[in-house]
Amino acid sequence: MSLLGISFSGFALWQHLPWAVFAFCLGASVGSFLNVVIYRMPNGMSLRYPPSRCPICGGRLRFFRENLPILGWLILRGRCRMCRAKISPVYALVELGMACLFLGLYIVFFWVSYRDPWWGTVAGQWWDIQQFIRAWPAWVCMAFFVAALYAMTVIDARTFTIPIQIPVFITVTAFILWPIQGLLARAPVWMDTQLWPIPGVNWTWCLVALFGLLGVGVSCFLLWTGRIRYSFEDYGDYVEEGQTLGEYPHARREMILELVFLIPIIMGVTLGAVLGGYVTDVATAPPAPWLQALGGSILGYLVGCGLVWGVRILGTLGFGREAMGMGDVHLLGCIGAVMGWFDPILVFFIAPFIGLAWTLIAWLASALGSRRRELPYGPHLALAALLVLLARPLVVEGWDRLLPQVPMPQRALIQDASGSEAEGLGIDRMSTFRRAQLDSRRMSGFNIGG
Repeated sequence: MSLLGISFSGFALWQHLPWAVFAFCLGASVGSFLNVVIYRMPNGMSLRYPPSRCPICGGRLRFFRENLPILGWLILRGRCRMCRAKISPVYALVELGMACLFLGLYIVFFWVSYRDPWWGTVAGQWWDIQQFIRAWPAWVCMAFFVAALYAMTVIDARTFTIPIQIPVFITVTAFILWPIQGLLARAPVWMDTQLWPIPGVNWTWCLVALFGLLGVGVSCFLLWTGRIRYSFEDYGDYVEEGQTLGEYPHARREMILELVFLIPIIMGVTLGAVLGGYVTDVATAPPAPWLQALGGSILGYLVGCGLVWGVRILGTLGFGREAMGMGDVHLLGCIGAVMGWFDPILVFFIAPFIGLAWTLIAWLASALGSRRRELPYGPHLALAALLVLLARPLVVEGWDRLLPQVPMPQRALIQDASGSEAEGLGIDRMSTFRRAQLDSRRMSGFNIGG
């Protein structure tokens, strides 16, 4: 028996049910932590101390009773055990929602058959081949990423700021987990294409990414040691008490500081391109899977940050006011670190349409008498990332219809040490969507993941 590509046979239940329960419990625990992050981080509070407690009487929540995700709120019946103050059900709903989200991600990536016409193409055959035991680093990376998108969206919507610690944590997590995934995954000998969750890179682009990241490290060192001043350091002097945003008169001046910060990164990228071209000429094999995984993740981070940072600098110089926040730079950077170099480009161009849709909805709501709610750009980027991740069949088919002559990069590792730079980024002459269509006809639903 199967439903929506999900098999409920005895073997399938035995294979997937334990991991599905684990995913649900992990999601509930992450949801509990997100409740702390969303409340404390914007207020400048520590995430570790004090322990979870009642905000009214200060009574601590016991770990194995009141502080259990979902169950704790039910055990307390929505009230503090000491002062009987009411506890908002939002906490339990966030935990339940995140648990269901993690469970859904497990089902979509591992339990749904890749032959399913919709959900099977969201993830692709690579996940079906590897299963959770070999693909857990990639799944954890994706799951934590989606959870972080939720936290950043809520905080940004409330405060118009994104705590940099959240996207930086996801970025570092991606840099660690993707190489581990490269060491764990197996390559089927019966396939011509070595599938991968994100586009692979050749030696040139791998070295561009690595030396670009080295440049980021140099720039951060100069910033932390005071050799470069933080931009907008005196922004708070121009914000009235109780306000989030203010009119800052020196925005163009601050862009000079940010351009200085970017100089080591540009130098690193340039050096990587020069060395990469030489290595590509003499190499007899492509980078190892773990190195391609790391290089693809770092390249995605650089592309994501570069897109928003470029708009930020040009827009600020043109209009004389801060065009986009640094939180948006780090947000699209972490999207690229998790999803590879090409997806942040899609996210960047889809997000404005989501912003336009929100503007129309807000306008209609205000016309009906509701209070108009302004929304920063971060939530639009986050929603666009979710669409690219979970509605990939629509995104890929839309690309194929709008730009039929422009191939999309394959989500596969590079297998040729030589070749053009486009091929070194996984761009083939035949689009991934078309290739998947042909392969599905030939192999009863085979799809390389779009």
